Amino acid sequence: MVEPRTHWLARPRTIRWIWIAFAGVLLLTLIPSLFIEQHEHFGLEGSFGFYAWFGLVTCAAMVVGAKVLGMFLKRPDDYYDD
Repeated sequence: MVEPRTHWLARPRTIRWIWIAFAGVLLLTLIPSLFIEQHEHFGLEGSFGFYAWFGLVTCAAMVVGAKVLGMFLKRPDDYYDD
């Protein structure tokens, strides 16, 4: 019997290569900060890769905030069954 083929995006090898490519692109975005003079408005903004790590922390805070908000706003699973 012939096994069904999995979609190329669902294969573990492809997923690994996508993560590697994603990490490479992120690292490539940090390289220009080595050569560009930055005009920071406050001290921390002048640190290496500020916008990268600030974006990561902000995104993580939004995800955590959404999870906390979801705990208060979600309905029970049988809400519409009553």
